[in-house]
Amino acid sequence: MLNRIDLRGSATDPRGLLPRAQLDVSVAVDKIRPVVEAVREHGAAAVREATERFDGVTLGALRVPAEAIAAAVEALDADVRAALTEAIARTRKVHADQRRADVTTQVVPGGTVTERWVPVARVGLYVPGGLAMYPSTVVMNVVPAQVAGVGSLVVASPPQVDNGGLPDARVLAACALLGVDEVYAVGGAQAIAMLAYGVDECDPVDMITGPGNIWVTAAKRLLRGVVGIDAEAGPTEIAILADDTADPVHVAADLISQAEHDPLAASVLVTPSEALVEAVERELTRQVVATKHAGRITEALTGPQSGAVLVDDLEAGLRVVDAYAAEHLEIQTENAREWALRVRNAGAIFVGAYSPVSLGDYCAGSNHVLPTGGCARHSSGLSVQSFLRGIHIVDYDEAALRDVAGHVVTLANVEDLPAHGQAVEARFK
Repeated sequence: MLNRIDLRGSATDPRGLLPRAQLDVSVAVDKIRPVVEAVREHGAAAVREATERFDGVTLGALRVPAEAIAAAVEALDADVRAALTEAIARTRKVHADQRRADVTTQVVPGGTVTERWVPVARVGLYVPGGLAMYPSTVVMNVVPAQVAGVGSLVVASPPQVDNGGLPDARVLAACALLGVDEVYAVGGAQAIAMLAYGVDECDPVDMITGPGNIWVTAAKRLLRGVVGIDAEAGPTEIAILADDTADPVHVAADLISQAEHDPLAASVLVTPSEALVEAVERELTRQVVATKHAGRITEALTGPQSGAVLVDDLEAGLRVVDAYAAEHLEIQTENAREWALRVRNAGAIFVGAYSPVSLGDYCAGSNHVLPTGGCARHSSGLSVQSFLRGIHIVDYDEAALRDVAGHVVTLANVEDLPAHGQAVEARFK
């Protein structure tokens, strides 16, 4: 089922050889540009037109009524409510420790620089609603924003035909549990444009976060600069670094769990053990047919973005997973934590047999909004820091400025910006 890539004995940079989903966001940008421009020019009318065209839903008010949000949480299954409540509590606990304190540095007597951390004022949180519904994504976006101190939070999620044109009821219930009451039944590129430009029912935001399909990603790329964005999320991916100690039942189940998201999802096994690959193949054959979404899982596992990569040893495997920079990286080896601590590039790392990615998706306390497509080489997952801006406050008295004035003038003249130096000298004439 898995494509095999044999890197044993290879000294070549593996980046060009590893499986990866091919996603041309630039083509999607051109296709959604008219939708985004229509929202900018025509506001809510364009949002309604796009929603009817793409989602088959005719919207009246874009904003979800408060009573519908309250009704969703009242009707929520008790077990689901308990699970979401626990997920919220664990996510709050982890993210509470991420909040940075303001720091004042005394550079010289009379001269200080304070770094002040200020939350973004208004944030739009996008929650997908296509192949699957994601109340957990509400938790992962809202909690760090709230911990950061964001004062105004708005959620946008696609309307569902089977829920009377409202977003998924479980998404609405998660909003209620988190105290978010500004929710819009809008999805796709039109939702991103609505959040960025604002319409008569929705004030514009300063930042947009949350995953979505290629059209959402394209809209975020197009509107970057009009608003801040967290990242351009691509198809989800898992890499598993494993040796002979790994249980093939666990490995196969975890590869399947990510393939379940989307036909473009990537599931990659990296191992020096050919015997493990063969055992995992047998398990995939056995387990996939028993899953609810066998068709989409099979398409993902057999696609060019998934595969089994054979390496000489775990050292070589470590180089491969660092080159791949997976959104989710599991380490299922002997001394798994030691190998995990040596990884440089991953969105999140899951250590050992009892830390599957599914745990991180819901109840580990970590955040599941993570960099994809190799972006973990330079980017982090969503966190409290995503919603904070560091602002330097410079406070020098006369003596401190006089002491350094000569250096300022010198550097200003070196850069042929003499007025910069004169602005300092004017204070001492």
